[in-house]
Amino acid sequence: MTIRIDVLTIFPEYFTIPLQNSLLGKAIKEKIMEVYVHNIRDFAKDKHKTVDDTPYGGGPGMVMKCEPLYDAVESLKGNNSLEHVILLSPGGQLLTQEKVKQMAQWKDFVLICGRYEGVDERIVENLITEEISIGDYVLSGGELPALVVIEAVSRMIPGVIGEWESVMNDSLYDGLLSYPQYTKPAEFRGIKVPEVLLSGNHEQIKTWREQQSLLRTKKKRPDLFYKYQEKKINEPKKVE
Repeated sequence: MTIRIDVLTIFPEYFTIPLQNSLLGKAIKEKIMEVYVHNIRDFAKDKHKTVDDTPYGGGPGMVMKCEPLYDAVESLKGNNSLEHVILLSPGGQLLTQEKVKQMAQWKDFVLICGRYEGVDERIVENLITEEISIGDYVLSGGELPALVVIEAVSRMIPGVIGEWESVMNDSLYDGLLSYPQYTKPAEFRGIKVPEVLLSGNHEQIKTWREQQSLLRTKKKRPDLFYKYQEKKINEPKKVE
């Protein structure tokens, strides 16, 4: 099954290069996934292609208008199920690997890239199905978050990454940071690669990596470590 992603933005050129390069570009070229970028200005009715206006009640900045966004989303009917219409927003659910895995199972979704002071609240209340944030910091718009979502989801689609084992070894795939990695030379400026990795004993290497993943996560991201522990405790026990 090919997943379809429709992106609504006022800066479609923002996506041109990222969607043509690396594994993401290859996945789109090979039809493993389809990404369509739509210019919201194309749905503005006036000659100036206006997509924003001053906020009611006063205040700084501009607010994205209802009409162009509604028309842009509705134009996708017949090509996109519109079951998942997502606004990239600081008020949204924080993007996590679990959420990415869930999204990779969808047949399609829409990403709306906000700009200025945000979008008219009637869009939030009546058009979108959920909001997603990539972190608690300020960006100029939703274009970069949309690219983050697209790339993260792409890695969970079989066929995008050559070896699925590589995906499973990624940091956060199972809720933990990945173990430390080393390559040649075996010694650099007096610093040696851990002996176990040179042993050829795959069971010992596997055990070492699992231990290092836990230790590394506990040290660098204790929030993830304790969340992982809680998840393991609450997992249903296998019946032998």
